[in-house]
Amino acid sequence: MDRAAEMTAFVTTVETGGFSAAARQLGLTPSALSKLVTRLEDRLGARLLQRTTRRVQLTAEGEAFYARARPILKAMDEAEAEVAEAGTSPRGLLRLHCGSTFGMHQLAPAIPRFQALHPAVTIDITISDERLDMMQEGVDLAIRIGPLEESSLVARRICNLERVICASPAYLARHGTPRTPDDLQQHNCLWITSLPALRRWPFDTDDGIRVVNVDGNIVTNNAETVLQLALAGVGVTRLSDVVVAEAIRNGGLVAILADWHHVEPIPLFATYPSGRNLSPKVRAMVDFLVAEFGNAPWRRAA
Repeated sequence: MDRAAEMTAFVTTVETGGFSAAARQLGLTPSALSKLVTRLEDRLGARLLQRTTRRVQLTAEGEAFYARARPILKAMDEAEAEVAEAGTSPRGLLRLHCGSTFGMHQLAPAIPRFQALHPAVTIDITISDERLDMMQEGVDLAIRIGPLEESSLVARRICNLERVICASPAYLARHGTPRTPDDLQQHNCLWITSLPALRRWPFDTDDGIRVVNVDGNIVTNNAETVLQLALAGVGVTRLSDVVVAEAIRNGGLVAILADWHHVEPIPLFATYPSGRNLSPKVRAMVDFLVAEFGNAPWRRAA
């Protein structure tokens, strides 16, 4: 007795709207498919579909059975795919989403090294600071910064980022170097408006963490823009080390208030939807990201 075939015939009929369409999709004749559904109904002792000349309609029993049968068939498909892919090498199209900060400064330069390891993988990278629905957009893997809110995502921590307060040598030469958190009130400070909390800079004191609300005459919603403004000598900023490390290393920016600043570690995750198998191509990219960035190489270089 092939219960899976009966269940597949029933679910496909419901989702395609009729026996003819379902038969074409499954490569059966309409009569053969109808017999499978009838056999299922006879075995269950319940009518699942109301048949008319033009369409089929679920009965109350049919609705209940469909709600249970559909995820069972999906789980069977995923189990078969997982076993089939287990012994294969990474290959195929990998859709990857990443924010602009990490994507521009770290991911893009590293991609050629991944391709050298896995030449059969084709990568479609979307660089955007917008949080998107990975299932809806068909994204296989996303690199995300900060705490995760979506319970539907599986996440592997890559590393922690740290924020750095810095300014260009030209700005400090004109306006002086802040020595204490209070000195920031006399300086033009730059922050990212898309995250209002980033205007509140924390500092370690003998009495605990103290927060200073900074101010300035230019604001923007993009970390890369803030970086370019800081390099141009516009003001003092507080950005992730993954953004400013190279500029600090080459002298374009100078880290300040390091003895005071509460670095506030920020987790960096590789995430993928929990409803999907971890295919070889996704696993390969996750392992690569951890190996490549797990020890925050930009921090050592700075």
